[in-house]
Amino acid sequence: MGAKVTGLGHVGIYVDDIQKMIDFYTGVLGMTLTDRGNGDRGVFLSGRPHEEHHEFVLAKTPDGQHTLAQQISFTVGSLEDWRELHGRIVESGCNVDRIVNHGIAFGCYFRDPEDNRIEVYWSTGMDYPQPHGDPIDMTKSDAELLEMLRNMPPKEANKPHMYGEDVGKRLVASN
Repeated sequence: MGAKVTGLGHVGIYVDDIQKMIDFYTGVLGMTLTDRGNGDRGVFLSGRPHEEHHEFVLAKTPDGQHTLAQQISFTVGSLEDWRELHGRIVESGCNVDRIVNHGIAFGCYFRDPEDNRIEVYWSTGMDYPQPHGDPIDMTKSDAELLEMLRNMPPKEANKPHMYGEDVGKRLVASN
């Protein structure tokens, strides 16, 4: 095949209140503001500023234009970080849509201050056929959540294993 895309570089969205959104993405989600254009033509944010100049860009909306993304997802490094961010998201007053176990990840879906659908997720490193989303009870301990993950039943899939640790949960029908 030759050359191919190696990953998603960054996502940019239009916003109405740029300072409110900067405060949210830096203060609540912990991103770093790495650059800012004159007149807020572009505000550049990164979760890994020493590795990636920007992964997320905010731009002042011209004429009320809005970005219509189905969702924008951000990763975290650990289950502990995921729990902490969930707490900060709730404390900030954001509307949490759902908290789910995808098998491959634990996800927290919510609306940012301008109603964009955002997901913060922790990758479990385990393979599991998608789509999948069992509700997560945040009152459970880390040990209980990890036990829930280990006890997930095998599930039929239409594609072979490609991602994460193969723990025998993917049942591929032979044709």
